[in-house]
Amino acid sequence: MTLNMADAAPFLDRLKRLYDEMDAAYRAAAEHYGFQCDGCTDNCCLTRFHHHTHLEYLYLREGFRAMPMDAQTEVRALADAVIRETAAAEKEGGEIRIMCPLNTGGRCRLYSRRPMICRLHGVAHELHLPGRPVSRGPGCALFMQQAEGAEYFRFDRTPFYREMAMLESGLKQAAGLSTKLKMTVAEMIVTFEEPAL
Repeated sequence: MTLNMADAAPFLDRLKRLYDEMDAAYRAAAEHYGFQCDGCTDNCCLTRFHHHTHLEYLYLREGFRAMPMDAQTEVRALADAVIRETAAAEKEGGEIRIMCPLNTGGRCRLYSRRPMICRLHGVAHELHLPGRPVSRGPGCALFMQQAEGAEYFRFDRTPFYREMAMLESGLKQAAGLSTKLKMTVAEMIVTFEEPAL
């Protein structure tokens, strides 16, 4: 993706603030339920999430480029392997549960740069789409186990999705982008340009 970073800078600044707002709302919900996202065998980093914004792509790319060169090389090789393994699993029609190439020892190497769905996944939530009934998600298996019997806490993702859509639209307009994006983290990583030596 070729993009003048000067065009993107104000949107990336706002994205960082939006991520902080997401993290605070998630933390409040998790604390209400006494939810601890730790030691889960059904790690969400094994989930094949697709990400849909150029903005998050750029934000992740900035973080990736700030990593030490040997770490970039290692993560790029892991991303290649994830893509190959995913293609093989798709061909066989099997379930795709492959660790994200950014996950090392159970931790994300670019945790502060992780995309929106990585930040919001796990806790029971609701979404208010225009002209539709309220959509509710129950949270992950570990969450449902830990939160059983707890009083419902309203964790509404709608404002975050709405703000993300507005930021993405603004970026695309400022940068003259018309393409849509649908990529996993591994697919993003392999498109990040090799550093100049």
